[in-house]
Amino acid sequence: MPDAELRYTAKALETFIGQAFEAVGVPSNDATIVAKIMADIDLGGGSGHGIFRLPQYIQRIKAGGINVTPNIQIERETDAMAMVNGDNALGHLVMRLATDTAIAKAKKQGIAWVGVHHSNHAGAASVYARMALKHDMIGIYSAVGSANHLPPWGGIEMLLSTNPIAFAIPTYKEPPIILDMATTVAAYGKVKTAAQRGEIMPEGWMMDFEGKPLTDPNKSNEGFLLPIGGYKGYGLALILGLLAGTLNGAAMGKDVVDFNADDTTETNTGQFIIAISVDAFGDAKAFKKQVDTVARQMKASPTLPGVDQVHLPGEQSDAKRKDYIESGIPVHPELLQVLHKLADDLGIKPLNWFQSGNDARNLELP
Repeated sequence: MPDAELRYTAKALETFIGQAFEAVGVPSNDATIVAKIMADIDLGGGSGHGIFRLPQYIQRIKAGGINVTPNIQIERETDAMAMVNGDNALGHLVMRLATDTAIAKAKKQGIAWVGVHHSNHAGAASVYARMALKHDMIGIYSAVGSANHLPPWGGIEMLLSTNPIAFAIPTYKEPPIILDMATTVAAYGKVKTAAQRGEIMPEGWMMDFEGKPLTDPNKSNEGFLLPIGGYKGYGLALILGLLAGTLNGAAMGKDVVDFNADDTTETNTGQFIIAISVDAFGDAKAFKKQVDTVARQMKASPTLPGVDQVHLPGEQSDAKRKDYIESGIPVHPELLQVLHKLADDLGIKPLNWFQSGNDARNLELP
């Protein structure tokens, strides 16, 4: 980590984020909910989806693109499904209700699927899938991305987004198995963070319209993201878009609004969350112990020359979480400058203030 990169407690980030939202009219309770989710994303190493996104959210709120006093409601439901109308709220609030609803229904029915429309960008996919773990449930989340950066395989028109998918599977003693991935080689948030930091992208993230590698993140509009696994990634992005978007009456294809370029138009973002009760299939404790066994088998697998160890999905994020709880969450200098300017614009205390001891409550780690 660069020497200039400072670390902050999760509570410091949470308090700063909450005050920023309150400064633009988000009710205190809602601001707290969103701030906790965003800080938790950073705590797990999701640097492109946590506090990094705060200036963009604030900008959209100021421009009228997000409803700060929404009426988020379940507008259709059965015993094992529900449809949530997000009323153009902050996506974190919408997905919090959707996830709580799915978990409550799965406790009674064994499984529940909750779809969402008229939502907004909600941060990292895994944060919602993970919410099922403490209930001995498997969580599955997907969404239509908030901007199209992927053409259909062989084409050049931007008709698909990164359309992420996340799975969270509970374990007994081992770290939970968490798979959180975009259907593109890199999420667009990584492109944006690379641009902010003045970094060059690896070859294989993007391609220009002549089929050549694109490595300058500041020229991302001159090309497109590449799907994982070639045409298979394109197919997966399409299917997830149909399930999270079209099935829910949310934006998909040409209807997707680029929230990077348009701050005022409702995005009508679609998402879904699935909760699966392990107890519905058998003894949860026995299942979790068996997952531990499989995980240890994977970890004990002989490695190729030059490979130190086999990693499991979510293992490195879990290691970051433990490190960040102990030592603080790193915030890149360029992002810190942006956040300081945001604080000035909003008339609130800068992030450093909460870390300096002026507010001792915010030095307590979660």
